[in-house]
Amino acid sequence: MLGLVTIGQSPRDDMVPEMLPHLGAGPASVIERGALDGLDGDAIAALAPAPGAAHVLTTRLADGSSVVLDHDRTAGRVEAAVAWLEERGVDATVIVCTGEFPPLRHRRPLLFAERLLTRGVAGLCDPADPVGIVCPLPEQEEMSRTKWSNVAGEINVAAATPYAAGAAEAVAAAAGDLAAGGARWVVLDCMGYTEDMRAAAARAAGVPVLLARTVVARLAGEVHR
Repeated sequence: MLGLVTIGQSPRDDMVPEMLPHLGAGPASVIERGALDGLDGDAIAALAPAPGAAHVLTTRLADGSSVVLDHDRTAGRVEAAVAWLEERGVDATVIVCTGEFPPLRHRRPLLFAERLLTRGVAGLCDPADPVGIVCPLPEQEEMSRTKWSNVAGEINVAAATPYAAGAAEAVAAAAGDLAAGGARWVVLDCMGYTEDMRAAAARAAGVPVLLARTVVARLAGEVHR
């Protein structure tokens, strides 16, 4: 049994069905838990970042809306979600968010989407290749440059949220701009980006476009199998 922790609310029916074939798993062999499960609107609002916060996250709620969270205020709830899944007997857990997290307490294998994605991309790209990163929020652009700085020779970043109307078109436009600026690879760096968004981005960019959820699922599937 594999546990999946989202920083939002479960179930993530916008994401998990696309991951299952790459995980080599069926719905019955996966348990989801959201860091915000069980919270009302006021409790979620209390996790919002302060103005000018340097490390913010964005995710999807059960009603399909999106929310912006303070990273540090959310990390403890992510750790609690890991414990909840381990109490239910999962063999391993994946944090399905590509944000960076501090060490979290765990008793069974714990995989971080951020590590799987950055190291997977590093294995695919030549170190000298210029890489374009699409992240959800403008506030995350500088954080993304720092996060990816050791992966490629040159990093450029553009923002396009996966959680708004017209997301596929916005993501495609961002990817096209990055490719026009010289990127040889484009990475959609959020688990909220979909295969449809990746396909639209690839058409616009004309270079390989790597989708976080499928890179993460393929690597995590090696543990699940």
